[in-house]
Amino acid sequence: MSELVTVTVPLADRSYRVIVGHGARTKLADMIPEGVRRVAVVSQSGMPFTLETGRETVQIEIGHGEHHKTVSTMETLCREFAAHGLTRNDLVIGFGGGMVTDVAGFAAASYHRGTAVMHVSTTLLGMVDAAIGGKTGVNIPEGKNLVGAFWQPSGVICDLDALETLPEREVRCGHGEMAKYHFLTGEDLSALPLTERVARCVEIKSEVVASDERESGRRALLNYGHTLAHALEIATDHAMAHGEAVAVGLVFAAHLAEVMNRIDTARVEDHIRVVEGDYALSAAIPEGLADELLLELMGRDKKAIEGLTFVLDGPQGIEVVPQVPAASVLAALRQMRASQSPGTPRTTVGS
Repeated sequence: MSELVTVTVPLADRSYRVIVGHGARTKLADMIPEGVRRVAVVSQSGMPFTLETGRETVQIEIGHGEHHKTVSTMETLCREFAAHGLTRNDLVIGFGGGMVTDVAGFAAASYHRGTAVMHVSTTLLGMVDAAIGGKTGVNIPEGKNLVGAFWQPSGVICDLDALETLPEREVRCGHGEMAKYHFLTGEDLSALPLTERVARCVEIKSEVVASDERESGRRALLNYGHTLAHALEIATDHAMAHGEAVAVGLVFAAHLAEVMNRIDTARVEDHIRVVEGDYALSAAIPEGLADELLLELMGRDKKAIEGLTFVLDGPQGIEVVPQVPAASVLAALRQMRASQSPGTPRTTVGS
């Protein structure tokens, strides 16, 4: 087992550890809070390894894909918890990718009005983003993650063994979020060894979460690239994966910032270089999606309290910008499509 790295999410009396590295799952039993007698492990079929909790444990499987990230799935989990006698002093473990930890976390937050949860993340995207920070939730037809709760885990395991069999597409999803951290910090994370890279992403997110746990201000910066990304996911009926959509959303945010005279063309090209070059991701909007549809979906974003709201680059760095004119958004979409030559690599939706 290689050296493990521990990052602390500093939230006063609710601070918790995130352990990163190959074999990190061996630390799970020691991280479980005192007094826990029963553990419900929420996962999916095909997990890369098994978990040893040292407690009475029940395994509950949910379906694969965003179509199972629903209120109905959350209700099913709560009923399973009740059937197995889980109390508010017991523990839920979300064992899987971001979809699993989001749903398991929301179920734990709701069951008995709050039952402890831990996460064992098995995807790169989950390790660097979804499993950290306490955001939980499910989708409804009107939008992504519109129903949920803030519920911090008691601990997180990022066992890099899980990445050895991770499909290439899931690796791309994690790279989309890593590219986001590049722009938030200016650091070239792609040059770091894997353990250090994942741990650094966790550190970046932890520092932001600690300063604004419930996203009343600064934490919204973690949604850089996500406004268009969520619209693309919905418009493609989730055939476009989250990290792929974030990659496109990052480049779109740069085009929008240029349209609004916040940055110059060189900075847009910098976004394209990082996304397409450093992280080998497609920055092209999938074909067949009308600009008007994407505009409508972006208007449903959770940040859209004061009209269309985006996280945009600018003279003062990346910041939340409310009341963005619809005409600017449409102009940026047109500009981005025009810049994509016929030979530009595109994400093949559903592959």
